[in-house]
Amino acid sequence: MTEKELKELLHSMSLQEKLGEMTQMAPNFFGTSDSVDLTGPMKAMNLKPEDVAYLGSTLNAFGAEKLIAMQKEHMERQPHHIPLIFMADVIHGLKTIYPVPLAMGCSFDTGLMEESAAMAARESAATGIHLTFSPMADLVRDPRWGRVTESPGEDPLLNARMTAATVKGYQGDDISAPDRIASCFKHFGGYGASEGGRDYNTVDVSDGVLREYYLTAYKAAVDAGAAMAMTSFNTIDRVPATGNKKMFRKILREEWGFDGVAITDFDAVGELIPHGLAADGKDAAEYALKAGADIEMMSTNYLNHARELIEEGKVDLSLIDEAVWRILLLKNKLGLFENPFKGADPEKEKALHLCPEHLALARKAGSKCVVLLKNEENLLPLKKGVKVGLAGPFADSTSVLGGWAFADSSDRATLKSGLLEDGVEISAMAMTEELGSMQHGIMDVSDQTAELDALADCDVVIAAVGEHPDDTGESASKTILRLSHNQEKMLEKLHDMGKKVIAIVFSGRPLELRPVVPFCDAVVQAWFLGVEAGPAIADVLTGTVNPSARLSMSFPQTVGQIPVYYNHMNTGRPLEGPYHRFVSGYLDCPNEPLYPFGYGLSYSDYRYSGFTVRTVKNAEDGTLAEVSVDVENVSDVPGRETVQLYIRDVAASVVRPVKELKDFVQIDLGAHEKKTVVFKVTREMLSFWNNEAVVFEHGDFDLMAGHSSEEVLKERVAL
Repeated sequence: MTEKELKELLHSMSLQEKLGEMTQMAPNFFGTSDSVDLTGPMKAMNLKPEDVAYLGSTLNAFGAEKLIAMQKEHMERQPHHIPLIFMADVIHGLKTIYPVPLAMGCSFDTGLMEESAAMAARESAATGIHLTFSPMADLVRDPRWGRVTESPGEDPLLNARMTAATVKGYQGDDISAPDRIASCFKHFGGYGASEGGRDYNTVDVSDGVLREYYLTAYKAAVDAGAAMAMTSFNTIDRVPATGNKKMFRKILREEWGFDGVAITDFDAVGELIPHGLAADGKDAAEYALKAGADIEMMSTNYLNHARELIEEGKVDLSLIDEAVWRILLLKNKLGLFENPFKGADPEKEKALHLCPEHLALARKAGSKCVVLLKNEENLLPLKKGVKVGLAGPFADSTSVLGGWAFADSSDRATLKSGLLEDGVEISAMAMTEELGSMQHGIMDVSDQTAELDALADCDVVIAAVGEHPDDTGESASKTILRLSHNQEKMLEKLHDMGKKVIAIVFSGRPLELRPVVPFCDAVVQAWFLGVEAGPAIADVLTGTVNPSARLSMSFPQTVGQIPVYYNHMNTGRPLEGPYHRFVSGYLDCPNEPLYPFGYGLSYSDYRYSGFTVRTVKNAEDGTLAEVSVDVENVSDVPGRETVQLYIRDVAASVVRPVKELKDFVQIDLGAHEKKTVVFKVTREMLSFWNNEAVVFEHGDFDLMAGHSSEEVLKERVAL
């Protein structure tokens, strides 16, 4: 449709039609299920049956045949035959589920991220979905918050690169293509800084911290061309995001030039009332409209109150037209006016979902997200001929997909099936009762440690432990991050039996592993890896895949340290060396995390040397220095190393972090091969927000390169 035709359409629409376009309701409101009585829900929302014909979008409806039928019926009822947009929470795959975003962040592989998102787009488009509520670009520093599982991690640069790759994977070069879908980044903004790690809670951060750390990945989504932005549930500077003009009008649209659609999160307009910003629904609608929220998700404050607000002169009709114009533009970019069914195709849906090509990619992604945390005496990879026992609640569990998984798991996802597929003979199994969810009041597995005697003849025991996937994600905050009591007891007994213990940790967040690490000879952070979890982990355990993943979020020694993250500010009394009084530290715990950002072991051994810094004068691309470092694989095992560049601004007009990741590169090294990695240090890398603007200040900088945030070579230079 031409721009002229779109404008004619906009001007021909009634106000109620426009408000319908700005309202999103669940599929059942469209009468998709005869068994659902909508009388109560529609009355509660003051939603009239005739209003349903005006609604502009729906969420989490699946199935090509169903969505084609819904679209046909809706367009027949809609006065101008305007199609619906079908949106959905496709977070890490639709049917072919790949690793949760936090695990994908650990891969440090943006190409893999883009490839995986493109796979999700193919499956989603075939089922009739037009847009996904992904990626979640929230920076996360508090593992008590369940939604850390949906984020790439704690670093703004890594988050920005993974976010941009996700958007590109979903959208490609043309969102109207039959195998592409539009992307909605979320939650704008700063949702990951919720106080106490408690979901939906207050956020209170300085403008500098907000802009430099929490907003960076959202900006990357905008720059990558994301079609939609979602408001967050939290406050920013004491104003809820959904009613926050500074966030949406000033930063997102004026400063960043975002011209896409803004949608609220689920009932976020209505939640302006309990927040204490709005007195009632009419008040809430006014705040949200003025802030720039184009679509109201799962509430009807716009439909019920916007007309009155316009008549009273509190809201200008131009705000409504502006929002509807953006919605119509998005529908046009998706190609829905020409083909309202877009990529929906029942036959293609059957062919693509869980097809061999997609399963192979999910397996590859899973193996690249597994982080090896400990490996004493090179216990891993498993040696041929050892007698292997299997224990723990995740030994034969299919509950390993992770949250927001709309696919049914299969036996292939289990660790046991993966090991058997990779040729590992399991001599015995014990204490494999599955762990239930705390959401259902189940806090632990039963104490079956007496069963472990059945593993007495095993040389090595693989103990699969962790947390239930339902206890991660939205509304899954925790104050205790340790393994459940009986899981810890199991690991301790296996150690006391003299067994070599390999702990496989399934979780959607960093857990407090310090109490059990001494009982384990090897520790593998497996996360939730999706439908190919078992084979992916087995590939790493057997050495078919050499682990290369690095932590994208620091692991605390104890919950009392939280938040603990690598790019923290220094203090006037920093702790250097052993603890002593009157410095910034703890009496009972180190300041450092148990495992830092960027950390991860391999079956290869790498040596860093030849670290040099060369300053550059008057470079056209803004380069101020070049950092080079030699990386050598000093083992017989080929591997992939993630070389990381960090900087520290020693003295500036505002306090700078002790180190910041500014670049990284992955290199493949054969046995005993050496490569030189060269990083450019640019003016942009060294610039920062000084509470008024982005500036660059000359001075001394520590330039660092190495294996993790705590294992670096360093040189101080004046730039």
